[in-house]
Amino acid sequence: MTELWRGAAPLLLASKSTARQRLLAAASVPFEVCAAVIDERAIEAPIVASGAGAGTVALYLSRAKALHVSAKRPGRLVTGADQTLCFDGRVLGKPADRAAAAAQITALSGQTHELFSGCCVARENAILFETVCVARLTCRKLSPAFIETYVAQTGDSLLRSAGAYQLEGLGIHLFEVIEGDYSTILGLPLLPLLKFLREEGSLLA
Repeated sequence: MTELWRGAAPLLLASKSTARQRLLAAASVPFEVCAAVIDERAIEAPIVASGAGAGTVALYLSRAKALHVSAKRPGRLVTGADQTLCFDGRVLGKPADRAAAAAQITALSGQTHELFSGCCVARENAILFETVCVARLTCRKLSPAFIETYVAQTGDSLLRSAGAYQLEGLGIHLFEVIEGDYSTILGLPLLPLLKFLREEGSLLA
């Protein structure tokens, strides 16, 4: 355990995301990965169909992940997180293949979109904390040659994120303006999460 951490056990992260793991590790928050095995698309489909906004969808999925793991690991503090991309009033999901990824990138070229990152903390199958943060990202005008090269060089990692990019990697080349907290863009709103953990007593205040 680190000196900052006061919890009886490490935080459980209900996600396999390496970006979220790196954020917690960099902040010296001890954690264990206990990914929620849920059908995210089946869970979000009725929420999207109801007309809910991207922020609501992100929070709903965050809750589902945290509660799923909390039910299996009694007594443990669990954080779930999810991210949605909103462009032109529509929620974009992860591309199905490289062709779909190229289509998403082409659509975002020269345009501004929003990333909504939800975060939820649960214990004993009850929600203790939740938040949604938003970032606005503007893509530069991308040439067809750049998109083709980017898709080829990035490979199947394109399929892990809505918008077909990871800002911490080659995805940084897509943008000319970024407005928002870096951790929100990576999918885990770290500042409000750390604030809750201090107030809850798991982190030294």
